Amino acid sequence: QVQLVESGGGLVQPGGSLRLSCAAVGTILSINYMAWYRQAPGKERELVATITTGGTNYVKYADSVKDRFTISRDNAKNAVFLQMNSLKPEDTAVYYCNAGVERTILPRYAEIWGQGTLVTVSS
Repeated sequence: QVQLVESGGGLVQPGGSLRLSCAAVGTILSINYMAWYRQAPGKERELVATITTGGTNYVKYADSVKDRFTISRDNAKNAVFLQMNSLKPEDTAVYYCNAGVERTILPRYAEIWGQGTLVTVSS
């Protein structure tokens, strides 16, 4: 069984920075992509950033976080990171890690989610 384990959330003042981490643990054949989503109170879950694997890492960001957030991954550790700078109160949300993985069990391909980590931006 493959699980995503997140860490790095917390309370930060506006303008501050946080770094989220997510590691895929378990028996993994390959990872197709890794991504971060977030869900603010009373709002739908939205894509924050995604990064694919392979020779050229394709990245995509939500317009609201471009030039402030950076997604990166460590393929050797099956991990993805989200560096968040210049944080704003509107970035407050539960952040979820998401990945498309090939497993040894059926179904082979699955899109899995982490448990979520709370980021609060407030003075």
